[in-house]
Amino acid sequence: MNGHAIDITVVCRQKPASRVDMSNTHRLAGTVDVDGLHYDWELRREPQWSEFEGWKGMAVALLQQDAQRGAVLEFPPPKRLLKGLPPSRLQISDALVSRGIRAALMAGWEPMSRGKPMVFVVDADGN
Repeated sequence: MNGHAIDITVVCRQKPASRVDMSNTHRLAGTVDVDGLHYDWELRREPQWSEFEGWKGMAVALLQQDAQRGAVLEFPPPKRLLKGLPPSRLQISDALVSRGIRAALMAGWEPMSRGKPMVFVVDADGN
């Protein structure tokens, strides 16, 4: 080399989020808007086998932005696992999470109250 320093800057650019990106079903966390309020969600547990309980479905944690009390949605295990088939990719859409949030609110979840996260068992559609 000739003694000159070389400065290399790598810039990674992502496409700006669009409406199409919002329906992406393979995300493990996100934010949804329900009735004008923003809720953050994240996958807490993938479907898994338990020696004592058999197959357990996925669990999704919820928290309303600027609130204190979270909630956890527990889904049933996918039918394909109960039939002995191999697991497939998880499909968590904004619509599924939004239905789960509405179901939890109707069942008594009060995000502005204090306390431990409340656990709600929902069906495969989040209801």
